[in-house]
Amino acid sequence: MKEKLTVSCEGKPCYDIVLTIGFEELAGAALSVSAPERKICIVTDTNVALLYAAQVKEAFSSAFAQVEVFEFPAGEENKTLANIQTLYAFLIEHHFDRKDMLAALGGGVVGDMTGFAAATYLRGIDFIQIPTTLLAQVDSSIGGKTGVDFDSYKNMVGAFHMPRLVYMNLDTLQTLDARQYYSGFAEIMKHGLIKDAKYYEWLISNMYEICERDPETLLSMIKRSCEIKKEVVENDPTEQGERALLNFGHTIGHAIEKNSGFQMLHGECVALGCVAAAYISWKKELIEMEEYYEIRDMFVPFNLPISADDLDVAKIVALTKSDKKMRGGKIRFVLLDRIGHARIDDTVTDEEMTAAIEELNFKDED
Repeated sequence: MKEKLTVSCEGKPCYDIVLTIGFEELAGAALSVSAPERKICIVTDTNVALLYAAQVKEAFSSAFAQVEVFEFPAGEENKTLANIQTLYAFLIEHHFDRKDMLAALGGGVVGDMTGFAAATYLRGIDFIQIPTTLLAQVDSSIGGKTGVDFDSYKNMVGAFHMPRLVYMNLDTLQTLDARQYYSGFAEIMKHGLIKDAKYYEWLISNMYEICERDPETLLSMIKRSCEIKKEVVENDPTEQGERALLNFGHTIGHAIEKNSGFQMLHGECVALGCVAAAYISWKKELIEMEEYYEIRDMFVPFNLPISADDLDVAKIVALTKSDKKMRGGKIRFVLLDRIGHARIDDTVTDEEMTAAIEELNFKDED
């Protein structure tokens, strides 16, 4: 069971996405973009290291002259410049130079941090993505966006730096806890909503198999989401236009995530943000009321929230003003004009956002 996609940059092949089972083919895939005299540092977090660091180190042992492992504490709260500095020091102490590589083994936090370190260490070295969560496999490992949070503001410091390879061992999804697994599904639902109505319908039709983590279904699902992400980033690699559509659900979602002190998972907040954006789309008469309620309710079977307890509406609206997608003092909001098609809109008012967040707000009296 194996699939391969090639992502192009400026019309030329840039890197492959390999979807397979196991790490047996990792060494060969790495050698196709490297040389055996190079060193590689596996960057991972404390959770993933326990599960996969030894396997990946063993796989790399036949492909690299030296394999090191750098661990940092798991969690979004550790996606900081301070941990990047610690990684720089580790690389310097182990004499990593410009011909050596990094490998991001983990979820979105690991991938973003490793990519940022690779983009900036010695003015740029190569890196490989080995995403182990559903969210990272369908979203953050593809497209070269890297970064860290700054004072809890999401991804405020970053760079575009393309990986040399994305290697997805789909077996890693079987070890995810349910909450982490379904968190990744929010990005998958987003792909269908903004780009492919048939895919959105397929997701609903295959709901049982997705929830059961059926391997063949996962392969089909992840491949299609990767195809959508690949198409968008090829058309707009540095987010000057179309790529902004991938931010559907993220403006309000990021604000809710920060307001929760990162106690809610990224995908859970994206799901809430998608519901809010669909609500605004309805109120602006871009979609029908029935479409809004269908979109909202379809998150429920995949164990994603459509409401949250006692949201601080005014604070969440204020936090959207710190979103990195602001342009000229206006928020570039992504709205739907039908299922499977999105648009960028910079006319969304504070009042419209307030109403959408109130729609999400679950109070005891409700």
